[in-house]
Amino acid sequence: MTHNIYLYILTAAAVSFLIRVLPLTLIRGKIKNPFIRSFLYYVPYVTLAVMTFPAIITAPQIPLAGILALIAGIIAAWKGLNMMGIAALCCAVVFICEAAAPYFL
Repeated sequence: MTHNIYLYILTAAAVSFLIRVLPLTLIRGKIKNPFIRSFLYYVPYVTLAVMTFPAIITAPQIPLAGILALIAGIIAAWKGLNMMGIAALCCAVVFICEAAAPYFL
């Protein structure tokens, strides 16, 4: 069974094009519905979270290290630490958890 790579590329290009063009052609005026406006406001954040969250858990060798780093990062963000500090803290938590894991597991 042979696959036509050009058909796959054409399909991906068409779908990508339609996703970008249809909203521009179907929605002419400003969106006034507050529910839709708030929904569209949060779409980028949800998309980023959906792409990032699985990597937080699966990137470390020990998933528990990722979970603990996530919890530490959330607490640090809540306390007002900047992004570089949060990233450094989360990396340190994963490093310490994975270094200490042989002694506890």
